[in-house]
Amino acid sequence: MSKVKEYKIAVLPGDGIGPEVMNEALGVLQEISASLGIKFYFSEYLVGGAAIDRYGRPLREEDLEEISKCDAVLLGAVGGPAWDDVDYEIRPEAALLALRKELGLYANIRPVHVYSALAGASPLKRELVEGVDLVVLRELTGGLYYGRPRGMSDTEGYNTLRYTRDEVTRIARMGFQMARRRRKKLTSVDKANVLETFRFWINVVNQVAEEYPDVEVEHMYVDNASMQLIRRPKDFDVLLCPNMFGDILSDEAAMISGSIGLLPSASVGEGMKGLYEPVHGSAPDIAGRGIANPLAMILSAALMLEVSLGAEDAARIIRKAVEHTVEDGYRTRDMASHGEDIKVVGTHEMGEAVRTRVRDVLESEGMSV
Repeated sequence: MSKVKEYKIAVLPGDGIGPEVMNEALGVLQEISASLGIKFYFSEYLVGGAAIDRYGRPLREEDLEEISKCDAVLLGAVGGPAWDDVDYEIRPEAALLALRKELGLYANIRPVHVYSALAGASPLKRELVEGVDLVVLRELTGGLYYGRPRGMSDTEGYNTLRYTRDEVTRIARMGFQMARRRRKKLTSVDKANVLETFRFWINVVNQVAEEYPDVEVEHMYVDNASMQLIRRPKDFDVLLCPNMFGDILSDEAAMISGSIGLLPSASVGEGMKGLYEPVHGSAPDIAGRGIANPLAMILSAALMLEVSLGAEDAARIIRKAVEHTVEDGYRTRDMASHGEDIKVVGTHEMGEAVRTRVRDVLESEGMSV
């Protein structure tokens, strides 16, 4: 019998619907663990508004230190109107900045997968979106958002767009490695027809591309990329984006699926240690009502298994279980108008439906305990 793999996971439920969707994701991880020889040790910490209410700050230093020792971090959501009036330095979102800095997270991964059963939810025509399976890979710590000098006066405001060779090399290498595991196509997004920084970006990406001769690489201006994402989204595999362009294009790509309740994300650093969270926010208007969609959180847990823990079989099984769940007509209220013969269920019922299908997939593949 193969040795059980053990992982310590930091669990940050956060605010609003965060604790509700987190519970369902943890249940799915527990469901799959024994069958695949994985043991999880979950350590829970307060973050965001919940931590402000308890400790007067969005994330305690001692908790941040313990979180940094974990193999990966699962985050529900932070923020809400209850904390709109706190000082800027201790707003709930400040916890995310502290986590990114402490964990050295320099890349954001945003997969977009359109399930056939939910293709009608997209604002685009079914024939355009059915089969879409792409990833937006965004450089997270450089570029225009972090360049110096920067400033503002009564007569001007200015920011500096700058990238170093090391910054471009590491994000490009991650993109090529990701494309190699997928459909072997990488689209690098830039604005090199106007900005020297992106002529430099292209040069470095092309140098890295020489290490990956099996991956097709293309360069695309950001304005054209934004159009082609709508015109022919199925043609994209991995989009490699500088910080600001990735910020914008990841939200555009997200809308192709028609529901942010299905979209996971990851922020990762060296050694692929990462922070995994759903794209949606804390949704305080529906918190505590048991109607939130837990699928994005469940899929974020699957992304954690794949990227940080190397448990690709476990990730594949969870994604397959989610696909079977929506094919079988299960919908939370945010998806209720899409599909025939649907069953509108609550947060826990949706989580249980996925767990049932995890067991079904494991049994069908001869992997159940």
